[in-house]
Amino acid sequence: MLKSGVLFLFRHPQTVKKSLRSSQMKLIDADGRVSGPGHKLLLVSFDGFRWDYDQDVETPELDLISRIGVRAKYMTPPTLTMTSPSHFTTITGRWVEDHEVVHNMMFDQKTNLKVPHKQTLRRSEWWDTGATPLWITAQNQGLKVGSFHFPGGGANYSGQPVGRHVFETPGFPDDNETEWRQNIDQVLDWFSEEDFDFVTLYFGEPDNVGHAHGPDTPQHKNIIRQIDRAVGYLRRGIDAQNLTRDLNVIITSDHGMTTVKKRPLVDEIVLNWYLPLLKLASFEILDYGGFGILTPRPGKEAEVLEALAKVPNITAFAKSQIPESFHLKKSQRLPPVIIQAQLGFNLNSRFIVYVNKGDHGYHSGEMDMKTIFRVFGPDFRRDLVSEPFDSVHLYPLMCHLLRVTAAPHNGSTQVTQDLLLQHTIKAAL
Repeated sequence: MLKSGVLFLFRHPQTVKKSLRSSQMKLIDADGRVSGPGHKLLLVSFDGFRWDYDQDVETPELDLISRIGVRAKYMTPPTLTMTSPSHFTTITGRWVEDHEVVHNMMFDQKTNLKVPHKQTLRRSEWWDTGATPLWITAQNQGLKVGSFHFPGGGANYSGQPVGRHVFETPGFPDDNETEWRQNIDQVLDWFSEEDFDFVTLYFGEPDNVGHAHGPDTPQHKNIIRQIDRAVGYLRRGIDAQNLTRDLNVIITSDHGMTTVKKRPLVDEIVLNWYLPLLKLASFEILDYGGFGILTPRPGKEAEVLEALAKVPNITAFAKSQIPESFHLKKSQRLPPVIIQAQLGFNLNSRFIVYVNKGDHGYHSGEMDMKTIFRVFGPDFRRDLVSEPFDSVHLYPLMCHLLRVTAAPHNGSTQVTQDLLLQHTIKAAL
């Protein structure tokens, strides 16, 4: 029974039921590579799960997953370390400058339109940028796919929706453990009863707890324990529904979390103290954590950048001068000026309005922005700790597991091939 969201069903005309679903039906060729259909795949994202959150809390289920599968030391998200941009990098394998989901909020510099995050999730024009997410690529190659609350899963791409998608119910608490179990049950039913091939499942925690209380608090430890119980519930459900031999599971996140510095008049950054924003800027999103964007009025860009250079604890870039490592410079959507706060500092535009005790949005090179990565299933090695890697490489790994031909992407199968059992490895897609 589905209580947590609004359900939409779409059967693409190219979707066909595959006849060879069992792992026993896979064939090994002379080079030791798998032929035949891929295994099923479940991608689970726990929003804001920092890479080390399980190190000061007892997490027996996550520990077990590490023993029966693979754990990366950490995974590096893209810059921007925000929910929508990072999730879309995972599902497309594209850097942010290529997929153009450049903020949690949909915006338009010319009209000053700003659409809040939860409403943006339903706006196809924000997501349908030319980068093709794996849901669409897979279902166009005959696979049955679904998205449960996953960012981008409710949009249409060139008019095509994701085969099955469930939106979050507005106002429903993200930490409802009963609902979590219902959502897991529903997704496992899709696999076992309806023969789905690929499903993405999203949980809004521990992000909300991290924002409200900070990452180094008793509340943070409590939500990590709840997540660990959910992972155990998922693992037992896989066994109960006889999916163990045919379902690969990836558990990851979009970004980490850091403690916000809060000493009054010392740590606060109020940009209007340093430059008259109303006079110099025609558009801005500055009251949104550690990352800001700004459109100077005509002829005012140099003056804006000169003033911003005097603001402590930030770095401001003209878009053309953004370092290549940010993978943002080529973006057409980003305004001419971006502002990156130093770790733990938050941006305010005209007044001190920021109340979060924890936040993200900082450069992905900061350790507090790194994320968790766990995988297990029939295609993965056991009891392996892998070196860190960038989340952009998850996409070609998922394409390989599903045996689909990848759309253009920025990742590489070479980065993750050591995670796989030898007989599942084949040449890069």
